[in-house]
Amino acid sequence: MGQLTILLIKEIYYPILAVVGVPANLMTIVTLLRGNCGLSKCISIYMVAMATGDLLVMIINGMVYYIFSYHFPHSFLSHTPMCKFILYLTAVSLDLSVWFIVSFTFDRFIIICCQTFKTKYCTERTAALVITMVSILISIKNIPAFFAYESEQIINKLWWGCQANLAFFSSPFSVGYSLFHSIWRVWIPFTLIVLFNSLTVRCVLVASRARRRLRGHSSENQSDSELENRRKSIILLFTISGSFILLWLTDNVSFVTTRLTNTTYYRGDRTAPAYIATETGVMMKLLNSCINTFIYAATQRKFREELKKVLKCPWTLIEGLLKNKAKPI
Repeated sequence: MGQLTILLIKEIYYPILAVVGVPANLMTIVTLLRGNCGLSKCISIYMVAMATGDLLVMIINGMVYYIFSYHFPHSFLSHTPMCKFILYLTAVSLDLSVWFIVSFTFDRFIIICCQTFKTKYCTERTAALVITMVSILISIKNIPAFFAYESEQIINKLWWGCQANLAFFSSPFSVGYSLFHSIWRVWIPFTLIVLFNSLTVRCVLVASRARRRLRGHSSENQSDSELENRRKSIILLFTISGSFILLWLTDNVSFVTTRLTNTTYYRGDRTAPAYIATETGVMMKLLNSCINTFIYAATQRKFREELKKVLKCPWTLIEGLLKNKAKPI
């Protein structure tokens, strides 16, 4: 019964997630690239990178890995070289999604707390360089994923399927790599996000008290644009960081306790607590790559307005085409 329940949930959950997540992230990228959201070019680059990372997670992890590979086990996706490549891409896309959030959090910390350094660091060029370097390092870091799996069988001289390479996973290198992988994707990002957010809040509180004292009681009720901008920035930062930590927490705990990351090619008991915990953690962490669009729309007024314009564009084009066709020749 437990096996049927978790499989039924997966068959319903991932298609819904893909149907919502892929268009949402595409709309976010288009909206941000229009450049009318009232954001600096620096923060726009980080937000576009986060949306791109989330889009990759939706396409590679959500659609290719958990839908196509699962429902079409005898397609070309099950050829061992392609299967290994997909597994590699799933690891890369998740790491990109995580570390783009860390990069964004660090950028917000610098611009709010380090006044002397922000003019040098918080620039369009530096943001592009950070995103590029993070992407290259993550691509290199996940190369061992190609050696972690081997073919299940050979049919007509073709390698089919993927299964865990026991020689790899039983080696000292695998133990060390799993520990490094856990620290890289779990503990370092969580620690840095909590640290930078704590320092950012401290700086904002100190600055707010100082500005209130300088303004005096006579202008106490007047609006302060700088404090208002910082407040909006903090709300955006904390909402993104908080949702990331909450939605990734189950997966991180299950990975640390079970070391189980791949369930598509899992051949054990599907009613085991380790399997169910891993599947639940995966579903929750993939949800994190689907909700940022709604967070931006809820916390950023100008983004919400621009998103409405982007959503109206296809309908405007369709209406124009229909009107042109309706005109007599």
